Amino acid sequence: QVQLVESGGGLVQAGGSLRLSCAASTSIFSTSTMSWYRQAPGKQREWVATITTGGSTNYADSVKGRFIISRDNAKNTMYLQMNSLQPEDTAVYSCTAAHFYWGQGTQVTVSS
Repeated sequence: QVQLVESGGGLVQAGGSLRLSCAASTSIFSTSTMSWYRQAPGKQREWVATITTGGSTNYADSVKGRFIISRDNAKNTMYLQMNSLQPEDTAVYSCTAAHFYWGQGTQVTVSS
C-alpha cells in the first residue's frame, strides 16, 4: 500500500520560512507527477504547486516567487520550501501522487 507522509509544518511568524517534506513509501514516487495542496479552515482545498517526473514545475499565482517545489527521486521525497510566509498561507498542506494517493497533511500556521 502506498503511503505519503508529510512533515515540516509548524508555527512561524509572518515573513518566516518553512520546508515541508512528503515521503512516499514506495518507488511509485519516481514515476508520478507530485503536487502540493492546502486547505484553510472554512475554505475549499487549493492547489499550490506541481512537479513532474522530469522536474518541470508550476505554481499557483498566490505562491509564485515565494514557494519552491522540488523532488529527490532517490529518497522518494518531495519538498516545498516556503518563504515570506503570510497569515493567509495558514492551512493544512497535503501532498498527492498523481492525484490518486494522498497524505494526511501537515499544519502550517503563520502568525501576524
